[in-house]
Amino acid sequence: MDGRAGGLLRAALVVGGDVTTTGDNPAREPLRVAAAQIEAAGGDLAGNAAAHVAAIASAATRGARLVVFPELSLCGYDYPLLAADVARCEVEVGDPVLRTVGQACRAHTVTAVVGGCARRADGWAIAAFVVGPDGAVAATYHKRHLDADEREVFVAGHTDTIVQVRGWRLGLGVCYDASFPEHARGLALAGADAYLVPGAFTVGDSDHRRGVYFPARALENTSYVVFANYAGAHGGWRYAGHSAVYGPDGGALAAAGTAAGLAVADLDDAVLRRQRDSQRMLLDRAAPAPAPSPVVIALP
Repeated sequence: MDGRAGGLLRAALVVGGDVTTTGDNPAREPLRVAAAQIEAAGGDLAGNAAAHVAAIASAATRGARLVVFPELSLCGYDYPLLAADVARCEVEVGDPVLRTVGQACRAHTVTAVVGGCARRADGWAIAAFVVGPDGAVAATYHKRHLDADEREVFVAGHTDTIVQVRGWRLGLGVCYDASFPEHARGLALAGADAYLVPGAFTVGDSDHRRGVYFPARALENTSYVVFANYAGAHGGWRYAGHSAVYGPDGGALAAAGTAAGLAVADLDDAVLRRQRDSQRMLLDRAAPAPAPSPVVIALP
């Protein structure tokens, strides 16, 4: 969820198809993506998996080859339940719910980013699982930035992840990660063309931040952003919806309202190149400065 409050390792994985790059290579084919805005029920993994299957099928009929779901989408972001019985929300590679999602991905030749609680040796992580078009889990990213409530239940991840889908390099974040500009910037500098962010933004102040963060992350990094949020209510919160795909100029290419649905748009190589040629923030940035050492003066 969007919250209040070292060195990075990166894993680059290839998912579904040959890898191509920008630069002197031919332009990549556009990649149609969908942000899936679903309703969820806390702890109902089988029911939530069925909602994933329906969304994947619907997105595929519109030509999408990548579908991004909200934070903890398979178990729901039900904080009271997570705090009381996080093991009930565990998702593990090979589990029936991930097999169900994998079957849908394979049937429709789609890659999906889905959420769940992952058990680690040192605790529980908020995970984003990347399920490839062969139905297998190709990558797992653990949310790196946790708010105060989440730290009572979860441990933070330490590895950033970029997956390559049909030649497109896609960096992963989860919700509160997007509150830290350096997270998306680090992925962009590592070669990401887009920032995929499963989220759980509620109505109110959280929704205001949602409306600021994602256009900003897109514009300042001249990258696409795919943001997926919940519709409806569960876990004592009403979710704000407004899932969207943002272009590298920060403008919304597709946006959902507050009801369940899809935001579908194309990642286009020509648009990305043109924006990065025009807005050169990634190239013109100054060398990292040393940490400031301000003079602190106490006034009487």
